[in-house]
Amino acid sequence: MPAVARGPGAWALWGTVALGFGTLLGSIGLALAGDELVRPGLQAFLFNWITIPYLISGTLAWWRRPDSRLGPLMIATAFVMALTALQWSSVPALHTLGHLLDMVPSAMFLHVFLAYPTGQLETRPRRILVAAAYTNVVILQLAKILLGGNPDSLLAITSQPALAARIEQMQLIAMSVLLLAGVVLLLVRRPAGRRRPVTLLVDTFGLALVMLAILYIAGLRGWPQIEVVRHVTFAAVGLAPVAFLLGLLDSRLARTDVGALLMELRAHPTSDLREPLARALHDPSLILAYWLPDYGTWADPDGHAVSLRGPEDGRATRLIRRDNEPVIALEFDRSLQDERELLDAVVAAAGIALENNRLQVELRARLLELQGSRARVVDAGQKERQRLERNLHDGAQQRLVALALELQLIARSSSKDPETTARLLKAKHEVTASLDELRDVARGIHPAVLTGHGLSVALETLAVQAAVPVELDVAVDGRLPERIEVAAYYVVSESLTNIGKHAKATAASVRVTRSEDAVVVEVVDDGIGGADTERGTGLRGLADRVEAVGGRLRIWSPAGRGTRLEAELPCE
Repeated sequence: MPAVARGPGAWALWGTVALGFGTLLGSIGLALAGDELVRPGLQAFLFNWITIPYLISGTLAWWRRPDSRLGPLMIATAFVMALTALQWSSVPALHTLGHLLDMVPSAMFLHVFLAYPTGQLETRPRRILVAAAYTNVVILQLAKILLGGNPDSLLAITSQPALAARIEQMQLIAMSVLLLAGVVLLLVRRPAGRRRPVTLLVDTFGLALVMLAILYIAGLRGWPQIEVVRHVTFAAVGLAPVAFLLGLLDSRLARTDVGALLMELRAHPTSDLREPLARALHDPSLILAYWLPDYGTWADPDGHAVSLRGPEDGRATRLIRRDNEPVIALEFDRSLQDERELLDAVVAAAGIALENNRLQVELRARLLELQGSRARVVDAGQKERQRLERNLHDGAQQRLVALALELQLIARSSSKDPETTARLLKAKHEVTASLDELRDVARGIHPAVLTGHGLSVALETLAVQAAVPVELDVAVDGRLPERIEVAAYYVVSESLTNIGKHAKATAASVRVTRSEDAVVVEVVDDGIGGADTERGTGLRGLADRVEAVGGRLRIWSPAGRGTRLEAELPCE
């Protein structure tokens, strides 16, 4: 079991607070004491609008999530930002240090935004982008200072203002490009359906990076409104830690929903768990996947196989195990992986219900496999019936027809011997009778008229051959899928056969209709009733055939009041 990181001690927290209070007073004093700032009070306010929220958010994140690097990174960003205020100092050493760190906070802001929520840069493009940003703000800034870009700096070893200005242009252009590239990476990792606080936070990250890029472009182009742009940029950068605090508050409030989750699961223990769990975690993108050991795959609540996504897709996964075997996986927004206490509480509350749901999912998967197997068996049987019917039609039937014609020709040619002619004609009649019987067998194996002319014509043939008068109404335009036509045909065929054998009916009616997604076959007679799908193989086999194509067979057969059979066949 991995060790749990310990949070900061009280001395560290109070020391951070004291340093933060010191930076607040120091920046205000430097702003008011300097004579170079325009509206120093506003400058000091906007400066602390960034440093103080970052310090508070970083301290809370460090305390609540000690195993995440994000909190210490935010604290470091706040203090580096505070040190840049030393540019306002009249002391040369302090002024030099502040000027050297002038653009470092922009790289640190980029680092914080791209490292959310774990504090780690999890992809290679992010690591490369942040490394390039630090190189830009450190190496080029130092080169600019050494070349006399700031005459008051103690590090200026030569005076080449033109070259220093050229380096500064390169620095601002490169930093603007890097910041906008960071915005692109944020947008790529912003999938639909994320938690609303996280979406707000990512949006504020993007806004801050865009405003920083605009500020550098304004400095590069010498915009006269650069002070306004600077103020708006500081305001936008300070929104990010405020949104982060709102996210922490949302996570804290989410824990109060665990009680409501328990009550809901107690009231509806077998209901769909995704919605209540998504509400409890405040994550509408939550996905549940159930491990099916017999199939070696994960499945969604409907029993269909699914694949779990990883951190590269902005997702995280929490596995629930029983006896060291995976049972259920919760796939959620990556920002939730730091909310370990919330996840533990939700998983514990839903543990029993999740296990019950897993068993239901396994049952659905088995049912889907069974339905698919039955459908494949029906299709294979149908193809075999078609093959046998073709073989009988093209083979035995053709030979019997040829034999009957040959016998008839021989009988005519041997008219001088009446006895031989009579025997030949009798043999010809026997062959013709055998041919009729063979055609009946072939029609029972597979109705060729159905394949050649469609359901309506095939049912007309059945109605004509039925033992009782049949009223036929087929309200179907065009051809249906072959398996549906065959199922409907045999429903009518078997029903009319049963009516003729058992119903003692005087009349029957057949009605076939089609809706948007189903074909309904209805057969009604005025016989003695009493039919039962559980007794006798005829109706049970018919029910199996209908269910094999995903349909449903219903029978109403009160004694003495006839029988009504209805088959509903899916036909999307």
